[in-house]
Amino acid sequence: MSKAKQIAIYGKGGIGKSTTTSNLSAALSKLGYKVMQFGCDPKSDSTNTLRGGTYIPTILDTLREKSAVNAHEVIFSGFNGVYCVEAGGPSPGVGCAGRGIITAVELFKQQRIFEELNLDFVIYDVLGDVVCGGFAVPIREGIAQHVFTVSSADFMAVYAANNLFRGIQKYSNSGGALLGGVIANSINQPYAKEIIDDFVVQTQTRVVEYIPRSVTVTQCELQGKTTIEAAPDSTQARVYLSLAQKIAAHTDSRTPNPLGIQALRDWAAKWGKYLLSLETGEVRPELATNL
Repeated sequence: MSKAKQIAIYGKGGIGKSTTTSNLSAALSKLGYKVMQFGCDPKSDSTNTLRGGTYIPTILDTLREKSAVNAHEVIFSGFNGVYCVEAGGPSPGVGCAGRGIITAVELFKQQRIFEELNLDFVIYDVLGDVVCGGFAVPIREGIAQHVFTVSSADFMAVYAANNLFRGIQKYSNSGGALLGGVIANSINQPYAKEIIDDFVVQTQTRVVEYIPRSVTVTQCELQGKTTIEAAPDSTQARVYLSLAQKIAAHTDSRTPNPLGIQALRDWAAKWGKYLLSLETGEVRPELATNL
């Protein structure tokens, strides 16, 4: 059995999940850990900034070219020795987008790659808009020991996080992975932090780290690099290093208590009214106290 701590990072598309995951992997490597980042998004771009902005052949693409694949053929070296893997997806419009995850995980398990490489961490970067089929594999099969979700204070990001909580809750009694917490991304305004803080209270979860939106990240990604590599002395890099230290030390994951659909909409509506009152300068005490 591999000693590697296996972690799944979920999040709505476009929320900064892969940016966060790649900087987490890079930061863990700088802390001295042996890390593999396992891209599970059909776009196959999870590991780009760990490899200077370049794409790597995916497991599914390689399997389409040959009937048998040695796992080492689809493992590539990235920044500071991070092992980079992309599961890949089907041809556009054909098949299940989660198939790459199922195929990739089985291949690596059969060939005992995690044990061979003596990894400390395997980080799965998983699309979090839909928690079904292959995308649920890291949770459903208990492959990941801990699940974290990246979310901003935007409603659709929170909605996706709440859906993920429902999936974790569903599989929690049958050996599924549990929730480590929420990585709050793009938190630049006080109200954004307040929204996320209230959401984790409502769902009996917790925030692991608050990550501000930063032009530094954009500058680094335009160079095809993580912030940890391109701006190691920046404030943003220190935030990612803090996140890495917290995840490295993390042991206590739990079953979340997701909100029902109507409860989530009612909760969002209250926050909407409150933010509108702030904008108009007509803050009513009852709005704040009812949140």
